[in-house]
Amino acid sequence: MVSRKFTKILIMLTALAMIALFAGCSAEEPAVTSPWPQATAERTIEKPPPPPIWPLTGMDAPDSQSVVGRRIVSVKIDNSPVARPQSGLQTADIVYESITEGGITRFNCLFQSQIPETVGPVRSARLSDIGLVPQYDALFVFSGASGKVNAAVRAAGLQNLSQDVGVSYGYSRSSARRAPHNLYIDLNKIREEGVRRGHPAQQSVPRVAFAGSVPATGIPAVAIGIPFSPANRADWTYDASRRVYLRNNNGAVHKDALTGEQIHAKNVVVMWAKTTPASAGTYDIQLVGSNRVSVFRDGIRIDGTWQADKNSPPRFTAADGSVIALAPGNTWMQVVAPQVNISIR
Repeated sequence: MVSRKFTKILIMLTALAMIALFAGCSAEEPAVTSPWPQATAERTIEKPPPPPIWPLTGMDAPDSQSVVGRRIVSVKIDNSPVARPQSGLQTADIVYESITEGGITRFNCLFQSQIPETVGPVRSARLSDIGLVPQYDALFVFSGASGKVNAAVRAAGLQNLSQDVGVSYGYSRSSARRAPHNLYIDLNKIREEGVRRGHPAQQSVPRVAFAGSVPATGIPAVAIGIPFSPANRADWTYDASRRVYLRNNNGAVHKDALTGEQIHAKNVVVMWAKTTPASAGTYDIQLVGSNRVSVFRDGIRIDGTWQADKNSPPRFTAADGSVIALAPGNTWMQVVAPQVNISIR
């Protein structure tokens, strides 16, 4: 009897347990929530800004806007035979070469990306600088000029840091040469002097068009002869291993005194420009306006037109209207009169 009664009780307890179990399983479970916010739009990642480049060479620059915006310094440098070899020509971003009295040439050198230890010999300004210097908004360094040229410099409002206006800081004479071919400048000191005289330490530099790729169009050109006059001839020969043009002046290797090496350029640009006689055997060369151009880079020549206004550097356009871009690196502008014929091989 006891065993049967115990069995009934056990069956009842088991049944109750099963009912409780099914009741628990049928209870509504709490909803699971996600800690992640609901996306309303696809995530986008901003592209990093392009790396800075030097505006006058197209080469990579330090990651600093204050550096790539530092003032360009335009320096007039002597090219008479006794002035060679000059100091600092190779470190100029752009060099303009043009005719002056006696058939010799003179350089206007634009320095920004590099700061050589010394630059010179510094010589006098010419009327062509009145159009050139404002195109780059540069500080203007020279020593000696005619009354006509100094008057034109004042009238044009150029940022004049010449000895003609009493600047001495940054200038020095070398005992290794005789005057007037021994005057040199320190670019850092010249920029300091510019600030003291109220000129901005920074500028928005106009950019020149550059392209690293070799243009598909163009005529092979491995040697260029430029007869500025019977007294001065420049020759450039292409070095394919370095992708540069090497410079000779009047048949001799043209070197930079600071490096001892032959001067070379990534770009040689021949600009034909209206040239009229001025006082004392000098010339007025029109660098504002338009005329024909031949651009030499990477062993090829591209012909076209240059055009420049008073506030921006020259732009180069091919016959089909496309932009002629320079190779990244330094550039020599060879400015000649319209009647000058160059030789190309």
